[in-house]
Amino acid sequence: MMTEAVKEFLCYRCNLKIKYDYYGKKPPFAKSIAIGEECYVIKDPFTSDVGIINLGSHCSVCQRSVCASGDCSIFYCKRFCLQCVQENIEEFPIEIRQEIKDKSLRQTNR
Repeated sequence: MMTEAVKEFLCYRCNLKIKYDYYGKKPPFAKSIAIGEECYVIKDPFTSDVGIINLGSHCSVCQRSVCASGDCSIFYCKRFCLQCVQENIEEFPIEIRQEIKDKSLRQTNR
């Protein structure tokens, strides 16, 4: 009897580790959903409809896996981990710079 390999997503920033159902843009179990990036998803356990939860993707700069949490990454045309955003902050529009500045302030005040 063959056993399927366990597929686990691991965020390098926060160490979120969770089993995922699919990696890509077109989950076979949610054909009506279009995803703008290749990402790790699970079937949404909280709905009876076909839904997904986006766990995360790969940073388009460093290629490390990073969760979709606002504390770990942002999506601006592509996925970026916050470390790469901070290292390349001048490459982003002013709105993104302000968002990152606000996140840094919130994290500092925790």
